[in-house]
Amino acid sequence: MRLLSSRARPALLLALVLMLGGCRATAAGSLRAPPGFHIELVSDQVPGARFIAVAPSGDLIVSETARGRVVAIRPGSAVDEAPKVILSGEALPHGLAFRGDDLYVATWAGVLKGAYSSSSGYKPQTLFSDMPEAGDHNNRALALGPDGSIFVSSGSDCNVCIEMNGRLATVLRYDAGGQNGEIYASGLRNASGLAFDPQGSLWAVVNQRDDIGPTQEITDNLPPDELVRVQRHGDYGWPYCYPLHHTLLPNPEFGDPKKCSGGVPADFEIQPHSAPLGIVFYEGKNFPARYRDAAIIALHGSWNRSTPSGDKVVAVFFKNGRPQSIEDLVTGWLQPSGRYAGRPVGLALARDGTLYVSDDGGFIYKVRYGP
Repeated sequence: MRLLSSRARPALLLALVLMLGGCRATAAGSLRAPPGFHIELVSDQVPGARFIAVAPSGDLIVSETARGRVVAIRPGSAVDEAPKVILSGEALPHGLAFRGDDLYVATWAGVLKGAYSSSSGYKPQTLFSDMPEAGDHNNRALALGPDGSIFVSSGSDCNVCIEMNGRLATVLRYDAGGQNGEIYASGLRNASGLAFDPQGSLWAVVNQRDDIGPTQEITDNLPPDELVRVQRHGDYGWPYCYPLHHTLLPNPEFGDPKKCSGGVPADFEIQPHSAPLGIVFYEGKNFPARYRDAAIIALHGSWNRSTPSGDKVVAVFFKNGRPQSIEDLVTGWLQPSGRYAGRPVGLALARDGTLYVSDDGGFIYKVRYGP
């Protein structure tokens, strides 16, 4: 088992405290979706559930990052049935993806790959383990390119700082065999979710900075979180700049507009501090046709905003290949009192077009449309 550095332990300990001491009451009764949608509790046995992937067999694969393990939920399992542990003893397993029967798992150090089956389980090999192990923003997102290449996020080591390691605050690309790692895009503070759209373009949701000040009102409302099309060699501005209204503005710690002149602004801005995490593009046939090719995004919710934001699943609709509008899809985790009944994290689509949503309070939900 890989031991965590002293810099990473505080974040992990906090996650464990939230996982073990947090509310275990399901939010299912309070969750809401537009007319015609139905929400079903699939499992209440996945403490700290993070990202999700659906195996070809229909098994639901879930990362329990803070526990260092990955579990499998069989179709038709009882809500209170313990899932099968298929991977344990890894540091921060998080991002998941399938190509055929091969399951890829992004850990703190790199990416694992191996065939998965319900009967024989999962015995992966390490593809690469050279990721910079930052003390913050160390949960990796993972996406597999149409050409077999592997994209993995490398979050920043701080709120706002000049990184000593140039591979932090980036998206990295490796070839299909795990070699030739390169910085694909930079200036991304925390590209917490990655997904390819149906046309083959890579997109990321990005958690922007906190505490921009000098007043609570400014801190509450700046800067927006981001949905960006990840361009090769693109520089998205962090730490020198933040996005606003399709441009980049200088962060007050640096105050240098020249640093922002060549950067790439966000394609779409999300309410500040909503903390987008999971993202999938809807390519199924269960939802109404208007959702086809929309980006479905899980907003984990703000932690330091005076009026909480996020804590829901939203759909971003595109026109002519560009994101244009946003609508709520699943709400109800954020209570009228301002307390969270749960916090959505990961998303995955089943073959029948239904949507799975993880809640790191320990729950998995299924969202479908129809009678």
